[in-house]
Amino acid sequence: MADIVKQIIARPIQLADQIIKETEFACSYKQDCADIKTKTEKLTALLRQAARASNDLYERPTRRIIDDTEQVLDRTLQLVIKCRANGLSRLYTFIPKGSVKKQSNQIENSVGDVSWLLRVSTPANERDDEYVGLPPIAANEPILCLVWEQVAILCCGTLDDRADAAASLVSLARDNERYGRLIIEEGGVPPLLKLAKEGRMEGQESAVRAIGLLGRDAESVEQIVNAGACAVFSKILKEGHMKVQIVVAWAVSELAANFPPCKDRFLQTNTIRLLVSHLAFETIEEHSKYTINKVVDMASSDKNGKVGQGDDDKGHVSRPGGLDTLDISRAVSVKSPSQAQQRREKSRRRAALTGQSIKGREFEDPATKTEMKAMAARALWHLCADNFPICKTITESRALLCFTVLLEKGEDEVKYNSAMALMEITAVAESHTELRRSAFKPTSPTARGVVDRLLKIINKGESDLLIPSIQSIGNLARTFRATETRIIPPLVRLLDERENEVSAQAAIALIKFACSDNYLHVNHCNAILEAKAPKYLIQLTYFGEQMAQIPALILLCYIALHVPDSETLAQEDVHIVLQWALKQGHLMQDSQLETLVLEAKQRLEIYQSRA
Repeated sequence: MADIVKQIIARPIQLADQIIKETEFACSYKQDCADIKTKTEKLTALLRQAARASNDLYERPTRRIIDDTEQVLDRTLQLVIKCRANGLSRLYTFIPKGSVKKQSNQIENSVGDVSWLLRVSTPANERDDEYVGLPPIAANEPILCLVWEQVAILCCGTLDDRADAAASLVSLARDNERYGRLIIEEGGVPPLLKLAKEGRMEGQESAVRAIGLLGRDAESVEQIVNAGACAVFSKILKEGHMKVQIVVAWAVSELAANFPPCKDRFLQTNTIRLLVSHLAFETIEEHSKYTINKVVDMASSDKNGKVGQGDDDKGHVSRPGGLDTLDISRAVSVKSPSQAQQRREKSRRRAALTGQSIKGREFEDPATKTEMKAMAARALWHLCADNFPICKTITESRALLCFTVLLEKGEDEVKYNSAMALMEITAVAESHTELRRSAFKPTSPTARGVVDRLLKIINKGESDLLIPSIQSIGNLARTFRATETRIIPPLVRLLDERENEVSAQAAIALIKFACSDNYLHVNHCNAILEAKAPKYLIQLTYFGEQMAQIPALILLCYIALHVPDSETLAQEDVHIVLQWALKQGHLMQDSQLETLVLEAKQRLEIYQSRA
């Protein structure tokens, strides 16, 4: 940086020296040229001071101010040369009135700009509390100079000053997206990350919050990640104060949501496991994984001759009892540690408090712990969306168990973020057989606990968690076996819901049970018929809003295709409903839907006419 600054300052100094020499021979506007000489001498001294202090100068405003100063000096030199002309050359040299005075004022402005640059690049404790103010260059863009000032403080100020500067950048980034992009363009991210790594708690919080606010679009997030944000965040999640870790988890969720490619970088820096660790803290016991294995072993020995063999997609039979009704509390119960173990653990935790470590987090207040879980769940929710490797890492940890417990015992925001995370994980499992079979196999007590908790929410019916829970169950449609009879009826009851969005999501979930891609589609269609779904679907097809109307029609078509000889379909005149739907232009805009309705109608005509 120092060499670069010296190079860009060298030419303005040469121009200034040349102007001083030329003004001594001025024949026109002698008084104005003398004024220019005085101001240029002052500017030269400042430029030489800047060259000596090149190690401390903040590069972005240095480039802008020195470039501006060079242009002013270049124009001034041309004008002074004209003022030197005499004899015949003077007759043919035209100097506009007031131009010399104007250049003198511009030199004065350059003096102000370079003086500001030197002041703003000087640590606050060396300025004698001198107010930096704004330079003349700020006349057209005051916010730019405000950003320069705060970033310069971040680069060379004390820890307290840097914390204040980070807080100022938070305000700027929150107020206006353009200001946020300006902070990134002017090199604000590296010093913010440095403060996040080295500062005190308040400074770290402000720095991390600023970074989260700056990552509002893909391009900005990419620059933040390339600056090393993932490694810094991982270090804080491992060793930082919990209040800072809360802001880090929030920032991770923002960056992941706005630039999905950065998720793999977070996976590489171990961020996922650290977030899961925060989620698991005081949610499940340290050795609960051994208890889960024990439960699985017990289940295996109990199912001899009673549970069908095969994978989740084949739909083999399992008995209705046993693990179907396993309460999650049994999966997380562990043997109490001995008194000696408790004393050793207590001693270790107290020792951890002497340094920054998450091992001392049990001494945080309950509200902070709750907020940490909420933000950890939020970060995991956005990280696992459409990302198979992260979902696999999460399901191989204790996260599924944590989400299940938090859905029952967590605060409102914790519950919602956990439900959304489960929805994203199950969505990835829906399209990845490997994840579906490893994380959501029917014999897994953790997977069973997840389904139990989701079904309780669906049966309750009134909650912000209802829609993500419906979507999660729908995503898991291919994992349920033929004898799993408790899933379909609650979803069918939601078809009669007054809220169209709930009815629509229930219909979409049931489509995943009834569609041809599901190996057990015939069994599930019969279960849907037994739950008396056709009457609700017909009402939605005729009278529902389009968001619920189309899923209801699609579900009716799949039932008609797979169980065309059903007496229920004949009694409900589903054939007439499909015939009516074919005449509705707003429903038949999709050619695939039109084809599906035609096939279902023809199928009903064949079987029901024969009957």
